[in-house]
Amino acid sequence: MSEKFTVFAEYIKDISSETPSIETYLHVKDVIAKYNLNIFINSQAIKNNLIEVNTKLIYQDPDKTSQKKAYFEVLYASVIKIDKEIQDKKTIEKIILVDLQNKIFKNVESAFLNLIHSSGYKNVKWEKKPDFEKLYKERQD
Repeated sequence: MSEKFTVFAEYIKDISSETPSIETYLHVKDVIAKYNLNIFINSQAIKNNLIEVNTKLIYQDPDKTSQKKAYFEVLYASVIKIDKEIQDKKTIEKIILVDLQNKIFKNVESAFLNLIHSSGYKNVKWEKKPDFEKLYKERQD
């Protein structure tokens, strides 16, 4: 089955890492495995039947009381065109939230891990990749 969309562009729209002090760095180095990954996806129509899809990854300490935290964020933009014959909003939503994310995630993951590793946290790995199909189905329930 052929894809129902074409990716015209992919790029890092914004990237941020914050480790305010050496004390924070040393603390975070010991607890970063407990950090949570949050993914936010939004889209907006742009001209010529193109859609800009923004995939934002935020990696942060779940402990809201901790004073020593690092913060990591990547906003990855994709510009896609969905085939003309697809008009159903649910189908378009699934393309954006599942099909596109599965297609671009290797690049998003690479950018994000490069940011974290370049910030001094070389041992961070993702053991479990996001299951966009499962997340989409949970959202429907």
